[in-house]
Parts: sequence; structure tokens; C-alpha cells
Amino acid sequence: MICTACPRECGIDREHIKGSCGVKAESRITRAALHMWEEPCISGTRGSGTIFFSGCNLQCVFCQNAAISRDGDLGVAVTEQGLADTMLHLESLGAHNINLVTPVPHYNVIASAIVLAKDKGLSIPIVYNTNAYEKAESLKMFDGLVDIYLPDLKYVSPKLSSMFSGASDYFEYASSAIDEMYRQCGNISLDADGIANRGVLIRHLILPCCVDEARRVMNYVVSRYTNKAYFSLMSQYYPCGRALEMKYINRKLTSRERNQAIEHAESLRLENVYLQGLTSADCAFTPNFDNYFQ
Repeated sequence: MICTACPRECGIDREHIKGSCGVKAESRITRAALHMWEEPCISGTRGSGTIFFSGCNLQCVFCQNAAISRDGDLGVAVTEQGLADTMLHLESLGAHNINLVTPVPHYNVIASAIVLAKDKGLSIPIVYNTNAYEKAESLKMFDGLVDIYLPDLKYVSPKLSSMFSGASDYFEYASSAIDEMYRQCGNISLDADGIANRGVLIRHLILPCCVDEARRVMNYVVSRYTNKAYFSLMSQYYPCGRALEMKYINRKLTSRERNQAIEHAESLRLENVYLQGLTSADCAFTPNFDNYFQ
């Protein structure tokens, strides 16, 4: 399994050695439970059936899920059938959807599991929740399998993406990947209860001292997908891990920074924008990864 699936193209044989994502060939999940803290059209009133995978190909210095993203050995090993059964279990609990978090290192297992779950009667939407640092070509395997894409668009600036995520080419790949997501699913559509059943919702986490970057991201989204694009402007940043030692991002957002970003969203007349209050910047909203399954 020589891995070239993501832009890192580490070329490592993941049957024997961890890739740059920290994951071997075996997929592991660290939590599978109803999650209430996504956007309202995703979590709804009953929760999103969220499955967190171990490892990550981006390794952001400020990752709030660093406990699981840094180590692909954490969690419970899962086969295609086991993952499919987990999806069906979450549906039985009343989940509005199946929400796959950090899927990139686990492409093949996920694609096969979705097919198996649907063959067994899974009827709720599949949400692909990603950092978007991936190849558009790789995403084509999910055409017809994924209903909703929930990508981050973390950066436009190569300088910032290199500094904070070690990926100067982040925007090059993320923009192309999101284009592919839109090709497959289009803009968000909602059911009668306001729950998403198809489409793309782009997220951006505002970083301290980086309001200009938030503006650049929003400018790009509107220019590329119009002001009708569904967009989540997140204020939940709090410093953790390596970010605690880094100048500029070793603090939470200020009210001024948040307000400046919101004012720009308003100036662009974004029609479908989700906003967070500063109270969201709290580790209490980070899932407990010590309790794997609900």
C-alpha cells in the first residue's frame, strides 16, 4: 500500500509503516456518538451520528483534536463491515446523518463501508467532514456515496498554511477539492425541518491576528460560489498544543476580531452564513475521546 492518496504523497508502504498522517493500513475510530455541536442544519435536534477517525494528514499546530489526530494507533480498529455496522447503529439512535470526521487517511475503508451500510438499509445522509487538504481526483471515489461535504477552507495564504499546518500548497489543493465537492453535490439543500440533505457547507475558523485571512477566504467563496454559498464562520478557536508557544495565536479571539470578520461577511451579503459566539471557544465543546461508543 504505497500511499500517494493525499497531497503529501509520502510514498510510504502503510502496510508496515505509518504514513505522514500517522496511520497504517488499518483504520481506527476514536469515537462514535451523537454530536450536538455542529452547525444547526447538521446536528439538528437529534444530533449528528459522528465517527471520529484517528490520524490526520494536515497536522495543524492549533488542532483542538490533537489527542487523536497526532496518533493513528489510538482508538478501536475497524473493518469495512464494522464501520458499516457502526453507521447503522448511529442511525438507530436517531442520528440525522452519519458524520465522518478526518476521513482522508481512510478513503478505501470508508467508501466500502458506505456501500455495505446502504446495502443493509442505511437511509440517512453521509457527511464527509474534512480539512480539504486532499486531491480532487481521490474524491471522485465518493461521487454518489457522499451526500454532504463539510470542508474547512483554512487558508488562502501559502505563508500562513505553511506556518501553521506545514502545507504551503494548502489552498491549491483545497480549492480544487471543494470544486469537486460542488460538482458532486452542489449547494446545500434543506428538508422541511431545516436539516441538510445534500450539498456543500464551507467552514472557516478565524485565527487570532488573522482577520485579513478570514476576509480573503470569504472573498474567494463569494467570487467562486456566489453569496448564496452556505458558509460557517467559526469563532471557537482556543490555543492548545503547540499553539500555546506561538506568538500571535497563543490566545483566543477578541470581540473586535470576531466583529470585524462578521462585518465583512455582511458586506459581502452572504445569505447563508452560520456564526458562533465567543463562548464557543471552550474545551468543553471538544468531544471526550475516552468514551468510544454511544
